Amino acid sequence: MLNILRSSLGRFFRNSSKIKNEPLNKVSLIIIILIDLFILFNTFSGLSEISQWPLSPFQAYPCQAEWQNYRQGKEPDKDINILRSTLDRQPVETSYPGETPPVSFEQQYEQQKIGHLGEVSAICLSYGRLQDGVTNAESKGFKKAIDQKQVEISTLQNASAQIRAQYDSTLLERVAGQSPEQSINAVGPEKAKQQLTENNNKAVVLKREIKALEAQILNHPSSTQFLAFLNNNQQWKSLDQAYQKASFWHPTIQLIFQACFLLPLIFLALLIHRFCQRRGYGLAALISWHLLVVFLIPFGLKVFELLQFGAIFEVLTRFILELSRGLIFLIRYAAILAIPLLGFGLIRLFQRFVFNPKIQAASRVQKSRCIRCAKRLGPHDDHCPHCGYHQMTECPSCHGLTYKHLPHCKNCGASQELGAIAPQSKPQKPYIKDHCQSK
Repeated sequence: MLNILRSSLGRFFRNSSKIKNEPLNKVSLIIIILIDLFILFNTFSGLSEISQWPLSPFQAYPCQAEWQNYRQGKEPDKDINILRSTLDRQPVETSYPGETPPVSFEQQYEQQKIGHLGEVSAICLSYGRLQDGVTNAESKGFKKAIDQKQVEISTLQNASAQIRAQYDSTLLERVAGQSPEQSINAVGPEKAKQQLTENNNKAVVLKREIKALEAQILNHPSSTQFLAFLNNNQQWKSLDQAYQKASFWHPTIQLIFQACFLLPLIFLALLIHRFCQRRGYGLAALISWHLLVVFLIPFGLKVFELLQFGAIFEVLTRFILELSRGLIFLIRYAAILAIPLLGFGLIRLFQRFVFNPKIQAASRVQKSRCIRCAKRLGPHDDHCPHCGYHQMTECPSCHGLTYKHLPHCKNCGASQELGAIAPQSKPQKPYIKDHCQSK
């Protein structure tokens, strides 16, 4: 196994840094590295762009997060909070000529699919339509009045806080015998309590008026319809299940699109590399080899990402958790065992079908090429003039020279597999018996 890995790494570095077994100069090597970095950057950019083509779960179900926050809220005033939040997020209409009209919630949700593959949830479109109903002129007027009264309350609270802060210094001025005309405070100590009481009374009245305006917003037909939709358990379950399913499959869908982007580039680079090797185009073979490596790097990373975070990992995680009754650390045991087994299987697959020296040798001998470097050979070349590799080996049966890595001898047809037993030759007569007969 170590020898196979060493020979594979040696072949990789030879293919990456030599043209027809001649090393590249430093300038050429730097240029090729810069080309690799440029292509690698654009490859990852293309993968990122194509992964964003299908709608993400957040884009396909844009109302799920806000709806979930509302259902999980425990505060008593969550109804008016979501209505006021809806009114706050609604774009304000302007009267300037040529100004674009405000975009409704439903239109904002529909715009999620522009430039993407997929459809926005019909439930979220209905959600947006009801939000647009909440943002009617009457509710906007109530909301504007509420905001004004809250500004007044804030002003009163700031004034009261300032009076409390100045009260102690006013008392010190009185003890020191300073005249009221020389005081830097706006309110004297005798009027401070009265002013604080008035401010508190005004704030209480404003808060009551705000509660009345909020009740009018809550009792508006569009608001009651919207709140009824929010509390519809059947609609929520349907939306949440669809969102969870989309979140489960989205990484796998992204990998499929990324594979559609990468696989044609990988196969094209591989075909060009083999064609250039057969024709002896050294520089083109070197560049196509670098392209092949550059395209395989992100592909391997994306496959590993799917195995770690995609649907396969999720299914295995749920199965192990169900089997182990919540022992989460067993998932790491499974990953530690599964990944080396998968890697071993891939190595065996590539060694058996892709980089099998016997399959390569059979193809290259038929085309009169070197078994190692695939360069063209002359009719009687036992050694490759390009890499010096000896093409022949001794047959264990007839002891004649035959091609390496081929299953049978070209002279006698005997099997060349390791451990094959050569047929026994005829026994020679003993030396003593022959000597006596000659006498």
